Amino acid sequence: MVTLVEIHPDWRRQLDRGLAELNLQLSKGQGEQLLAFLGLLARWNRSYNLTAVRDPAIMVRRQLLDSLSILPWVDQGPVLDVGTGAGLPGIPLAIARPDLKFSLLDSNGKKTRFVTQVVGELGLANVEVIRSRVEQLDRPRHYARIISRAFATLAEMLEKTNQLLAPDGCWLAMKGAEPLVEHADLPADLGVKTVALQVPGERGQRNLVILRR
Repeated sequence: MVTLVEIHPDWRRQLDRGLAELNLQLSKGQGEQLLAFLGLLARWNRSYNLTAVRDPAIMVRRQLLDSLSILPWVDQGPVLDVGTGAGLPGIPLAIARPDLKFSLLDSNGKKTRFVTQVVGELGLANVEVIRSRVEQLDRPRHYARIISRAFATLAEMLEKTNQLLAPDGCWLAMKGAEPLVEHADLPADLGVKTVALQVPGERGQRNLVILRR
């Protein structure tokens, strides 16, 4: 059951419009879960520094729509969200894909406590929260998709998670401007593709880097 939290009066309209622009069809219940997550994040942010985005006017696009912009590529599971922080992009993606299993990993206890609270209050049975450094996670070749949002450089992401990726899996790294300078540090035999993301209402450049062995 979706928890009762304070919802900004304009969030529902922004979300509906943004989902339409992304051509994503979610149920009413999924929409309510997304808004409840945002409400919990806004509430916790009053006491804890979970995310730098605090302006209600931009929270829908910066935290929900930005996360959901990579949904077409999150098409297999299980999924590992490395350095999930306040549950981004893992929580919005898990709400949108309840058929996939998500592991949300972070070493920050304050942030994993928040994400655990969200999972419990929203009843997200497809999400597990892991408080750990990624190097200590012992699940070799387990994840079909490993995603990150401002976690590390591409080379660092590969180095820290290489043993966790399934043989036919891929990495999905969310970036701002296209990280061409980071490409030079990647193995020459690695498949690299950059896709420009269109986040409704967001003027800043957003890119998704897809990496395959």
